[in-house]
Amino acid sequence: MIHDSIQGIILGRRSIRRYQPDRPVPREVLEGILTAAIHAPSAHNRQPWRFAVITSPDVRRDLALAMGARLRADLTADHVPQDVIEKDVNRSFSRINGAPALVLACMSMVDMDRYPDPERSAAERLMAVQSTALAVQNLLLAAHAEGLGACWMCAPLFCPDVVSAQLNLPEDWEPQALITIGYPAEQKQSARQPLETRVLWR
Repeated sequence: MIHDSIQGIILGRRSIRRYQPDRPVPREVLEGILTAAIHAPSAHNRQPWRFAVITSPDVRRDLALAMGARLRADLTADHVPQDVIEKDVNRSFSRINGAPALVLACMSMVDMDRYPDPERSAAERLMAVQSTALAVQNLLLAAHAEGLGACWMCAPLFCPDVVSAQLNLPEDWEPQALITIGYPAEQKQSARQPLETRVLWR
């Protein structure tokens, strides 16, 4: 039986996209949820996750603008109508710039195993991706337990070069996800498909 407090945290977590604008997240709180993140399991215990924390309004704004510029260029190349493009770019900017804190989750292959064949190399890379995702889930649950709202955005996967250049990341850090964090300014409800539609028993 899952402990009631753990079950409550897991079932109560929601993706929150609107935050109280004048309430910053204290550094010690961010350090606490990052500590929870790095205690996730990882392949070979190599801990391939890396985190960049953005709390500077200027850095946050510039990152949002740079990512928005790439989004606009990509959608323009896809021949998406201009009004739809501007709506998507503005929504992306608001979500990123409106969060008091951002955590960019990256992965590094530096400590992962090396193989001469593409099949095992691909499996090793996937293990690093999965390990980083596990750390992000820990982070999201810890944030919720602290009374914070958070939302996982995978937009960096579409513009890793832009994100890396904007934040001057180490060369081996590969952006995977951007987590917006703050004190909630909204309440969310979401449904889950019935367990029996997602589980196969044998």
